[in-house]
Amino acid sequence: MEEAHGQSLEDDFEGQATHTGPKGVIHDWRKFKLESVDHTCTAPAGKREMLRQMSSPQSSEMQPERTGRKMSLHEYELVHQEEEDERCLRRYRRRCMLDMHQRLSFGPCHGLLYELESGEHFLETLQQEHKVTPVLVHVYEDGIQGCASLNHSLEQLAAEYPTAKFCKIRASDSGAGDRFPPQVLPTLLVYRGGELIGNFTSVAEQFAEEFFAGDVESFLNEYGLLPEREVCAPEQSESEEDAE
Repeated sequence: MEEAHGQSLEDDFEGQATHTGPKGVIHDWRKFKLESVDHTCTAPAGKREMLRQMSSPQSSEMQPERTGRKMSLHEYELVHQEEEDERCLRRYRRRCMLDMHQRLSFGPCHGLLYELESGEHFLETLQQEHKVTPVLVHVYEDGIQGCASLNHSLEQLAAEYPTAKFCKIRASDSGAGDRFPPQVLPTLLVYRGGELIGNFTSVAEQFAEEFFAGDVESFLNEYGLLPEREVCAPEQSESEEDAE
């Protein structure tokens, strides 16, 4: 009875279950998947036989013909389906992480240095921003020493601290130019929940004549004005994801 049952199982696999080792397992899986797809359609028996031959090991004399033929549509789809599934899974995981980030009230992600065009825009930004998000505003003017270096440093820090919002505004556009004369620029203002928590006038004097993002980062961390670093890239495109 056991011999008959074993023979039945062997008949079901058409003698192809004898492949052993990693290569044999791959051949068996490929043959099973190709035949499963093929049996769901009305392809002629000749096509099924061709697919069966393509998925089975060939004799040494058949190798040149086998390596020289073009890949069929079924083979192409099966080879690339797992790769596409992996890309979809990465996108799904990333979306779940961003959703969880929002639900836990860590605030939105930014990553850029925003230009504020007016005093109204400045106030609107403070009012609309999430209550836990620190907002750093650089008040500057072109041609004043230290302003260009601070803008460049804040651009880099904005990318490294996406849960903080980094902004800049010309003193002449702020509607309060008399409060920001050239001698107090660059000025760095820091807000959280609409409240001013840091006010640094002539902030470039805190650094050497030539300073960089790391110097500004250390200065802000001394006062506890920067959030924890987080991995957050909301603007990343799908093509960039696929390239990873």
